[in-house]
Amino acid sequence: MDMNMDHGGDTACKISRSSSNSSSQADKTGKLQMLWNWNTVDACFLTSSWHIPSEGAFAATCIGVVLMVVILECLRRAGKEYDALILRQFKRHVAAQRLAASKDKTVEPPEEATPNRPQIITFRASPLQQLTRSVIHAVTFGLAYIVMLLAMYFNGYIIISIIIGAGIGKFLCDWMVYKVVIDGEDGAAAKVDGIEDPTVCCG
Repeated sequence: MDMNMDHGGDTACKISRSSSNSSSQADKTGKLQMLWNWNTVDACFLTSSWHIPSEGAFAATCIGVVLMVVILECLRRAGKEYDALILRQFKRHVAAQRLAASKDKTVEPPEEATPNRPQIITFRASPLQQLTRSVIHAVTFGLAYIVMLLAMYFNGYIIISIIIGAGIGKFLCDWMVYKVVIDGEDGAAAKVDGIEDPTVCCG
C-alpha cells in the first residue's frame, strides 16, 4: 500500500509501507518508510522540503540531529540549574534577613522559631522567574517532541544519531559531583548532585 504526499513542491515524499511498488518511483519521490530502514539518499523527514538529495546532505542531517539532542540535554540541565539558582538566591535573602534581625535588639524573634517548632518560610517564584521557567520548559518540550518525531521515521542512522547526541549531552551537561559530609559521630554521609531522572523524548 503506497500513498503519495504532494505538498506542491518539486519533490514529493512517498510513504512506503511495502516494497513491492516503491522501487520504480524511487528516482522521483523521496522515500518515507514507516518500518525500520537504512535509507540515506532520497530519505524524507518531517516535511516534503526536508528531502535528502545526496549522501553529504544526509551526513549533515545526522550531525544536525546529534547537535539537536545535545542542545536538548543542555536545556534540561539549564532548567534544573535555574531552579537551583532562584532557590539559592531566596536562601541568601532569608539568611541576610535573619542576620539583620539578630543584630537588631528591638526586633523580637517570632514565637514559631523555637527549637521544637522551626520556622517555615514559603518560597514562591516571582512572575518573571516563573515566565523564565515556562519559556525554558516550552523550548525543551518542543525540541524533545521534534526529536521524538524524527525517531518515529525508524531510520537506523537517525536513531543512532539521537543516541550519540544523548550520550554527548549527558557527558557535557550532567557531570556527576559527590558531596561527602563527614560527621564525627555518625560517620560519613554522601549526597549526589546530578540529574537522576532518565532522558525521555517528551519529559
